[in-house]
Amino acid sequence: MEKIVFTEEFCRPEQLFPFTLTRQIQDFRVGILTIREKWERLLGCPSFDRQEGDYKDLDGSVQIDESIGKDIIYLIHGNILPTPALARQVQSLRPGEFLSLPDKENFIYCISRKQVVDSNRIKMERPVEVQAEFKEVIYPWDITRLNAWAIEQDYALLTAKRKSQGAPRSTSMINAARIFIEKGARVEHCILNATEGPIYIGNGAQVLEGSLLRGPIAIGESATVKMGTRIYGATTIGPNCTVGGEIKNSVLFGNSNKAHDGYLGDSVLGEWCNLGAGTSNSNVKNNASTIRVYTPGGIREVGNKCGMFMGDYSRTAINCSINTGTVIGASCNIFGTGIPPKFIPSFSWGQDGIERYDIERALAHIANWKKMKGQELTARDIAILRAVHDRY
Repeated sequence: MEKIVFTEEFCRPEQLFPFTLTRQIQDFRVGILTIREKWERLLGCPSFDRQEGDYKDLDGSVQIDESIGKDIIYLIHGNILPTPALARQVQSLRPGEFLSLPDKENFIYCISRKQVVDSNRIKMERPVEVQAEFKEVIYPWDITRLNAWAIEQDYALLTAKRKSQGAPRSTSMINAARIFIEKGARVEHCILNATEGPIYIGNGAQVLEGSLLRGPIAIGESATVKMGTRIYGATTIGPNCTVGGEIKNSVLFGNSNKAHDGYLGDSVLGEWCNLGAGTSNSNVKNNASTIRVYTPGGIREVGNKCGMFMGDYSRTAINCSINTGTVIGASCNIFGTGIPPKFIPSFSWGQDGIERYDIERALAHIANWKKMKGQELTARDIAILRAVHDRY
């Protein structure tokens, strides 16, 4: 049996703070699908996570040792965005071969029992130079910068040889051949413009009256776009999200809300985030100079357009103004006067990062938010949140 096993080793997951606090890189949403979902569809086999020895290991995490038996394993760096051509090259690998690039570490391996020396050593035999295009997610801002490309890739993958359900006459569609509406989606009295990129609307999604969408855009399964919303590309609204106001070149991983007026641009929100009414972020400095962004490895310059990066379970109060290049950790409750600092540590209560969000209160509040979308806080969620609280 062929299997995918993802690894974060050599991907430097700390550079993708705050989103790697609570998930593996392969579960990032870039484009329409997560990285994991892309690989599973392209290779046609199930995926697992390699045991990394940290608090994010799933119960189903695997070791690559003698227990693999007759399986063939594709060991893949979790931050690689595939293309069909790259997937074909991976499928052509024989056990013992691995993909590599000049002056770059190897990143995809084909492994059988023969290559396993022990649980800590795998003996590979022959490098194969990569011929196909691919992209890497190295820093959080790569998610927005690659999102247009990723939406195009996923759109082609998901819609090939399929027919859109179409839209009612009340909806105006420009370049309708590049608009795909899944069965079960509801889209009425809207304008959908796919001139500059495709628009994908998932099953059970609702795009309410007066909404204006200009591709490339992905609206995930069971997401809601409220009345009068304006969305520019390249934007992904993940599953079960609710959005309103104005959004541009942003990614919401899933289950998050930006339900009211306010601007979100060049930004990434994790899961279970909520932006209070009137919350807006800046994505360009007033002097149009280079934006500098916090990472655990130091401050980085990212160009002259960059919004905010908000970790899972974080929230803002009404009318918050978020500065360019702001990084917000996991499970923060942001409120107060003035503009918050450009780095807010995880479990901050308020916006100055001084007072800690009590872990028991935080868990109770997160459970309340999950109930609002018909979900529950799981034992694994709690274990990860406690680990983040204690370590960061």
